[in-house]
Amino acid sequence: MKTIVVIPTYNEADNIRPLVEALWALPVDDLSVLIVDDNSPDGTADIAEELARLHPGRIEVLRRPGKMGLGTAYKDGFRRALEQGAEAVVQMDADFSHSPSYIPQMLDRLSEYDVVVGSRYVPGGRLDERWSVWRYLLSWWANAVYTRLILRTRTRDTTAGFKAWRRETLLGIDLSRIRSNGYDFQVEMAYVTERLGYRVLEIPIYFEDRRIGRSKMSMPVKIESALRVWDILWRHRRLRPAMRAPGGGSVTAG
Repeated sequence: MKTIVVIPTYNEADNIRPLVEALWALPVDDLSVLIVDDNSPDGTADIAEELARLHPGRIEVLRRPGKMGLGTAYKDGFRRALEQGAEAVVQMDADFSHSPSYIPQMLDRLSEYDVVVGSRYVPGGRLDERWSVWRYLLSWWANAVYTRLILRTRTRDTTAGFKAWRRETLLGIDLSRIRSNGYDFQVEMAYVTERLGYRVLEIPIYFEDRRIGRSKMSMPVKIESALRVWDILWRHRRLRPAMRAPGGGSVTAG
């Protein structure tokens, strides 16, 4: 199964080489990496392109002219992966908060599900012990209470950024439907996936705080993302499985 791992980056020069090497070390056949970089001033894209020269066909770098947002970074990456013939597309952060070790399990479960989510909020899922009680409660409330109450999603970790998608699922979602460009992108993708009737599996993961660098998730960004949940509800409230885009069959539908 041709698998492409899509990783948006901005100032991840210290993380990118060890992360890519960890991905290549996985027992996964035909796995390649797509870096979507927003013109990082620390040279992240240069490091990735050096790896691409040394390992042709195993990594590609998509340079963008500036900080254009997480949502468009993922959409550009997903579209490029689909153009390259990916049968499975994995999305993850560049900071090692998502351990590559979960990817083989996620890919295995795509034979039964349309998307597999690395979840912090299902039994067995854990957050970094260094998180403060306030930070943990805020994250839990935003995911398990606020967003789920408004959108009535079954998915517990609606802001999860660690997922494995079947090709057909991304095609059926139709990325042009997705308008969110911040961290609410993850919420919109989760909601649209469920509204279209795709089967979602959440597997427990340990979510580690970034090893190097500073988090880009500030409090104003969190507040803005929370408020946009209402817009997501309004825009997609009428979606039904019959409204999947062409090519968007489910694993359960054959």
